[in-house]
Amino acid sequence: MEKLENIRKLLKTKKKMASRRPKFVKSESWRYKRVSPNWSRPRGLDNRIRRRIKGWPASPNVGYRSPRLTRYIHPSGLEEIMVYNVGDLTIIDPATQIARIGGTVGAKKRILIVEEALKRNIKILNPGKGSLVSELKETESQKKEEQVEGEEGKKGESVSSSVEDKAKTDTSGEKKGGDSQ
Repeated sequence: MEKLENIRKLLKTKKKMASRRPKFVKSESWRYKRVSPNWSRPRGLDNRIRRRIKGWPASPNVGYRSPRLTRYIHPSGLEEIMVYNVGDLTIIDPATQIARIGGTVGAKKRILIVEEALKRNIKILNPGKGSLVSELKETESQKKEEQVEGEEGKKGESVSSSVEDKAKTDTSGEKKGGDSQ
């Protein structure tokens, strides 16, 4: 109980520190559209950000980081665990931890992860497409039905089209009605 109160207090300080932390931007990214604002260390001899000139954006330094106990902790107080497959859910304790699905996980695997998390009562921060599990299953079943119907229709068409192709060819082997090169 004491630890939980301590973490809540630290989360408040983390939030306060985050509000004071400046947005670190690449040098003169506000000036040129071609320069992305994502931070990269300035290395130029005359660069004003590197020289820490007054009135220019700050650069990342020691002291901006959040308290160690609050790192990888969600504002709800639960520890965030990255999940890349269904097996990763086995190590999660639903009482103290929460899952976040990795960005490289595709839709199919995401659905499996969400289903397994529902069975284990594990909360997921970013279910995304996986939250619509039933809808996606319905669309998959519809696609399979359409493929089966399409294959049946193609079998009948392929026989008739091959007969027509043979009729169009003349004795030399070229198709009639087209320009030969």
